Amino acid sequence: MSARAKGPQRPDIADCADSATFQAWYYLKTELVDFAKAHDLKTTGGKFEIADRIAHYLDHGAAPPERKSPKARSKFDWHSAVLSPDTVITDSYRNSQNMRRFMQSQIPGFKFSLPFMAWMKANTGKTLADAVVAAQEIAAANKAGIKQPDQPHNQYNAYTRAYFAQVPDGTQAQLRKLWKLRRQQPGPYVFDQKDLVLLDQK
Repeated sequence: MSARAKGPQRPDIADCADSATFQAWYYLKTELVDFAKAHDLKTTGGKFEIADRIAHYLDHGAAPPERKSPKARSKFDWHSAVLSPDTVITDSYRNSQNMRRFMQSQIPGFKFSLPFMAWMKANTGKTLADAVVAAQEIAAANKAGIKQPDQPHNQYNAYTRAYFAQVPDGTQAQLRKLWKLRRQQPGPYVFDQKDLVLLDQK
């Protein structure tokens, strides 16, 4: 096994000269939020949204222009409306307790999952009967061990899957320690057998 070279120390965000330097490293959401607050950048949204604002700030010295999400045209209320298999999925769709109860009436034990929520978002115009079929197919794929594609922001999940695929006798404790060490080095954050030498470093 060839050793992974010990790279340069991860810089503080404030020491990154530009977005390219910043994006080469892994930062926790708390670090991103702290930097954003200190530079009057918005801290709403997910981790990658905040990171994009910081990248723009590092290159341009100012916050990026506001991007307004298109307003939903449908007034359908997913929190209170009566749902049935014939209900059409609208652009105003929201995960709700109302939706959860409907899905559980169709599929006992149903729980929202990232693949299902992504399917709902991408399938405006279809019906909840279609959504039930999609949820059943997703559940069957999971039961069969078919892995759903990792979402771009789930770097840790992707790293975890690759780690256990390549290190069958690995442990969660070892994985957590390795991930903590690996994210102190430049990306991309894809597991490689060479990463294991990091565990031997003081």
